[in-house]
Order: sequence, then C-alpha cells, then structure tokens
Amino acid sequence: MLLGIGPDGPIAGRRVAITGLGVIASCGIGLDAFWAGLHGPAPEGERRVTDFDPEQWLSAKEARHVDRFAQFSVAVADMAIKDAGALDADPERSGVIMGTGVGGLQSLETQILVYGEKGARRVSPRLVPMMMSNAGAAAVSMHLGWHGPSETVITACAAGSHSIAHAARLVASGRCDVAIGGAAEAGMTHVGIAAFANMTALSTTGHSRPFDVRRDGFVMTEGAGALVFEDWDRAIARGARIYGELAGAASTADAHHITAPAPGGTGAAACMHLAIEDAGLSPGQIGHINAHGTSTPLNDQAESDAIGALFGPGSPPVTSTKGVTGHGLGASGAIEAVAAALTIEHRSIPPTFGYEQPDPGIHLDIVAGQARPFVPAPILSNSFGFGGHNGCLVISPA
Repeated sequence: MLLGIGPDGPIAGRRVAITGLGVIASCGIGLDAFWAGLHGPAPEGERRVTDFDPEQWLSAKEARHVDRFAQFSVAVADMAIKDAGALDADPERSGVIMGTGVGGLQSLETQILVYGEKGARRVSPRLVPMMMSNAGAAAVSMHLGWHGPSETVITACAAGSHSIAHAARLVASGRCDVAIGGAAEAGMTHVGIAAFANMTALSTTGHSRPFDVRRDGFVMTEGAGALVFEDWDRAIARGARIYGELAGAASTADAHHITAPAPGGTGAAACMHLAIEDAGLSPGQIGHINAHGTSTPLNDQAESDAIGALFGPGSPPVTSTKGVTGHGLGASGAIEAVAAALTIEHRSIPPTFGYEQPDPGIHLDIVAGQARPFVPAPILSNSFGFGGHNGCLVISPA
C-alpha cells in the first residue's frame, strides 16, 4: 500500500533509484573533483568555494537577481539532471525539494548595509525574493520548467537529509516519476561567521577534527548537493545508470535544547534505528556510516554514544567528510549523501581527515589516514541540526 507523502512516514511503495548526482563543495565542483578532494589533503582555516562561476548555469542578469545559495541550487540540480542522462521527464510529474539552513543571508546582510549607508530608498526591490529560503527550490523548478511540487525544507543542519527523504517519498508514493532532492548553503557572511564564532561553535584553531580528542568546533563552509530520484522500473526501462537506492529515511526531534544534542544521543539513536527499520534492514546489515561528525565536542560525543547504543561495541566503519569539506550547515546532508553514493560507486570509503588522536570516550571504527576498500553494502548517512532536528538516510547498492 502506498502511504501518504509528507515529511514523515516510510519510504514505502515504489522503489526509488538514484540516477543522477551534482555537487559543489570547497574541495571540488563536480563529481570527479569532489571525490578527489575528499581524499585530501585537508586545507586549514576558511573553506569557501573559490572557483564557482554562476554564469555557467545562469545568464549574467539571472545571476545578479538570485542569492548565491540559489545559484548553487540551480547549478547542482543541472549537474544532477545531466548526470542522469535522457530523463524525458514529464514536467507535471517531476518535483523539486531543496533545503537550506539560512537561505539568502548574503543578500540580506548586503542590503542592511545599503540601508544604513544610503537610506531606505536604495534597498533593492529584489531583496525579499533573493533572501527567502524557498528561492533555491523556486529557481530550480523555473530552470527545469517542472510543474510538480516545488518545496523547501528548513531544518538547520538536517535540511539536506530531510529534503532528500521528502523528494524520495514523492517518487515512492507515485506522485512523481522523477524528483530532485538536495540542499544549498552560502552563509559565510561577516555576520554569519561572527555569530557562530561568538556562540563558540567554530574551531579556534581553524582545524576540522571530527571525533579527535583535540576537536574544538567546526570549520564553516558553503556548497550544495543534489540527487535525482526516479521510479526504479522507469530507470531500468530506459537503461539508466543507477548509483543505488534510497531505501530508508527517518526524522526525529531531540526536544531537548536549541543547540545542544540530547545527552547520550538518544534522539539521534532513535532516528538511525527508524531509518534502518524503514529500509527493512537490521543494524548488522549496515556496512558503513557517513557520520554527521561536525568536530564539536558535544556533537561528536553524542553521535558516538548513539552509534554505540544502536550497533554495540563493533560499529561499522565510520567516516566524516567534514574533515575536508568543513561544515556546510543545511547543505551538509545533501553533500554527504552524494559522498555516500560515490562510496558505493567507487567501492571505497574516504578517510576522516583531522582524526589523528583518538578520544578515549569515543569507541568507533573511524576510517582515517587513507581510504578503505568497501564491499558495497547499505550506508547510513546522518545529519543532526540545531533545534534538535535529526535526519538519517539509508542508501543501498543497486
């Protein structure tokens, strides 16, 4: 029986194939550059996307009229569509779900300065459509000419995983034959960075060290990721290359604190359990965990506790790509879902850069130093956000 679509509920109904990927990250734009970048070396300090040219995807006029995060959204969606090949998608049965954490913060900050320096009449009339968080999804749907659902998920650092799950449900439920799920973030403004720094969330050393005993906060970044989801039978019939299957997903709330995770990672553990159950699997069938692993003391400990509670003393191999990419806030779950799909494609788990000195309180099998060969198996990808939002995905081999 097909279940109703919504932000919750299982990936039930039609099987959901992943047939296209797109990514923008500080370590590389496009699949090949991104995959190579995940294998290091990890940079130090600020991690911006320095070589992005929006005019590869938008006209100069269009690029001026959308915030950087929406430019990223269009770019990764276009990459994913091209990667999927000859989709021949029906616009009425194709949907877009794009997430973000802070939306058009760059445009907002710029226009606040304009207001202060030049007065109210000089504020751009395009500020609202540039700053609104749904601008990314809107820009993608207009770029593609798709008339199906076009929606935005805003759940802090879990937004990418939640968006991907919702897009997959559009296909599983039968509402759409094709859907794009992903997220984008471009919040590295002066105020944005200062706010995270003043709440002591950022590393004072400029190093991202997930699960390492020396971790002292995350390194902020920007970027985007997108996945094309397609009805499995449709993908097979057109001879599509299938990266894997979005087999399960879950969402829970800690209901504990606006920024701190629940003690012991109880909400995260529940979310992981539900996602694995949704995929029809047991914890022992998970072959790898792409961790949220932000490099903050509380988050990494809570995630480790959650993994230990669910998997026992012998966890699957764990990696955090944030050692290289930095933390992309709302985009992180989408970027990491792309990494998980590529892990299956390349049969290799990227290492956790920055992890050198084990924390005696963390008992995980951390992949570090170099990549580890991987026999394709279901991958659990974790995202946990401010507000206590938890999102977990299970990506299985085709």
